[in-house]
Amino acid sequence: MARDDDAIDERFAAYVRTRGQHHLRVAVLLTGDWHTAEDLVQASLAKLYRAWPRLDTTTDPDAYLRRIMVNVHRSWWRTRWRRETPVGELPDPPATADVADRQAVGDQVRRALATLPRQQRAVLVLRFFEDLPEADVARLLGCSAGTVKTHTHRGLRALRTVLGPDADFVPVRRSTS
Repeated sequence: MARDDDAIDERFAAYVRTRGQHHLRVAVLLTGDWHTAEDLVQASLAKLYRAWPRLDTTTDPDAYLRRIMVNVHRSWWRTRWRRETPVGELPDPPATADVADRQAVGDQVRRALATLPRQQRAVLVLRFFEDLPEADVARLLGCSAGTVKTHTHRGLRALRTVLGPDADFVPVRRSTS
């Protein structure tokens, strides 16, 4: 029995090593705060670990972890008034101009995302960062595809307002004609 547990633990550890940073980036975008994102990923991975032996890990466990992260974040948001909200400063960007530019743009986008209502922020992160179709986002968030479209439209409009019309890193709606 110990051998099976060791194999399960190793598969889980390998999954976290390969996909952990990706999910941390998703969590930063969802929460708008690096420290809260780390807590979100840690709490979500703990829940995933408990379910890991029952999961069919030949399929994509990312979808299962995404669902856990959204649910945990939603739960935290609902009980936000009962818990401490950590704040932290982003470190100074490295001296390299290209890296500094990317970090500045990333910081600007994260700050703009943080100004959005949580539902709009979740929709934009899942649609454009995770590249999920509307139907999957709707299923994850427990709403209709029309609601996802509405939140996408309003969220992008708000981001363009905050970031300015020249923000080339904000998705642009294409004309269908």
